[in-house]
Amino acid sequence: MVLEDQTATRPCSSTPQEGMVNNFTITFATINGSGSATANNTILRALFKMGIPVSGKNIFPSNIQGLPTWYTIRLNKDSFLSRVEHDDVVVAMNPVSFSTDVNRLVPGGVIFYADDIRQPITRKDIVAYPMPVKKLAREADAAPNMRDYVANMVYVGVVAQMLGISIDEIYKALDFHFKGKTRPVQSNFGVVKAAADWAAANLKKNDRYGVESMPPLNDYIMVDGNTAAALGAIFGGVQFAAWYPITPASSLAESLVEYLPELRKDPKTGKDTFAVVQAEDELAAVGMAVGAGWGGLRAMTSTSGPGFSLMTEYAGLANLAEVPLVIWDVQRVGPSTGLPTRTAQGDLTFANFMGHGDTSYVILIPGSVTECFEFGWRAFDLAERLQSPVLVLSDLDLGMNQWMTKRFEYPDSPMDRGKILWEKDLERLNGEWARYKDVDGDGIAYRTVPGNRHTRAAYFTRGTGHDENAGYSEDNKTWENNLLRIKHKFEVARTIVPKPVIERQPGAKFGIISMGSTDPAIEEARACLQRDGIPVDYMRIRSLPFSPEVKDFIFSHDHHYVVEMNRDGQLHQLLSLDFQDCSVSLVSTAHTDGLPLTSEWISGQVLSHEEKKND
Repeated sequence: MVLEDQTATRPCSSTPQEGMVNNFTITFATINGSGSATANNTILRALFKMGIPVSGKNIFPSNIQGLPTWYTIRLNKDSFLSRVEHDDVVVAMNPVSFSTDVNRLVPGGVIFYADDIRQPITRKDIVAYPMPVKKLAREADAAPNMRDYVANMVYVGVVAQMLGISIDEIYKALDFHFKGKTRPVQSNFGVVKAAADWAAANLKKNDRYGVESMPPLNDYIMVDGNTAAALGAIFGGVQFAAWYPITPASSLAESLVEYLPELRKDPKTGKDTFAVVQAEDELAAVGMAVGAGWGGLRAMTSTSGPGFSLMTEYAGLANLAEVPLVIWDVQRVGPSTGLPTRTAQGDLTFANFMGHGDTSYVILIPGSVTECFEFGWRAFDLAERLQSPVLVLSDLDLGMNQWMTKRFEYPDSPMDRGKILWEKDLERLNGEWARYKDVDGDGIAYRTVPGNRHTRAAYFTRGTGHDENAGYSEDNKTWENNLLRIKHKFEVARTIVPKPVIERQPGAKFGIISMGSTDPAIEEARACLQRDGIPVDYMRIRSLPFSPEVKDFIFSHDHHYVVEMNRDGQLHQLLSLDFQDCSVSLVSTAHTDGLPLTSEWISGQVLSHEEKKND
């Protein structure tokens, strides 16, 4: 769904327009705060339970209620689920956006609309189905103050009847949403059934769209990236989290609050083995996390761009004092307040150079909700092994939208606590150790944590200049040596961070390089280009500093398109900085309008550039 009127186009991987079964989009055009989320998610989950690959994307304003909002479900039997630049089916419940919603339909598209919207439909190339929303809502067994919310269930019933969505699966989806509470399930389903019966008696199907059950998706779940990240952190042993509310990151911490009490209790005492604190602001949140990380806890915080900026000084402190913690940045459009409810990938260069002076960070960039879960626990391992903040860059599209993914796998290795000295270790060393001394040649020193009872365990933690023994120092050589040691451990990090995902197609002469949530659109664009006889290799960056495989991929092609959701091509900038001898082969392909990238845009950019190259 896009907000401007544009010429509607078919996705490059679509089948011919006749017989659009399990291969189309449904966009619900409603009003923010009208309670439509329950209705939309009910349809999404019912389709998923029918075995149909689906995704759901929400385009909503930065207010509580009153402005237009859109929710688009894409069905695709081949599992291409990125955003597309057209609408096949629209459910119009908002008179304010009605004319725009009508014009966004492809020829042959369908509009379901509340019949109290009196605006004319002048297009002759679409199919229109009016729905008596207010009438059926009045007839429902619902309290008057709930009728506006129940009205959304009218379109659930009508759409289910006309498209062939299983009513049984609709019921199960409602039961799931209301957690088995009989009264709301029955109340809402009663409206759905009445609306479906009305549609069966009064509407004649004149469109080409429909759904059919496919083999069950038994190994898959529907989940958003923020929930996945929270669950990953829990399975990674998180003990402390501090946060301050900010869109689109709030639901990550809220998921911690929801699931930690269930999953993290001492089996003997029944007491919680965690603490989650809502701080007064982002400065306090990250300060608490730094303190908890210094204290030996697996500590984290989560935020978005504006809060991420405020955390800079504490991140620099943790970098120099070598304190492990994890910071999740669920990116949104910036700079400044930007567009809080739109998606982007504009924080990469800021994260890479976060802090004054010479700083270095490990940055993880999940490209799926599965990786949000994986990086939820893996980030702690890397933070403790490297004794440094680890930054995880997700985004709104990945974090807040519903994605279909395989069931999560439990961490495949024990927790890596890194180089911690306990009492028996200090006994063996006769208490002789230095907090900031590189013993093993990897730049990573040994540490102790509070609770170690050995008399030589204590040291003075400093965010100022210090020598190997943690003593204050302004000696120029001591300062430089310390910075070089810290830099060296990030060279070691190149060998242990998650490697890029690389996919090759026979005969490919160039490649695409990307990161994060652009992945589904790129996979579809590659399928489109290959269908047209243009094979393309692909590398998705999952971490910084760049691992050796990144350089190998870049040197294996004549040129590459670096695809990302920001204005200035930030990934392109960092790749060019790291690999200056081949930077001319990197073509910046950047775009940011607050919406997820589409395969149409990506393939169009590639084809346009290839044509210019060949002229």
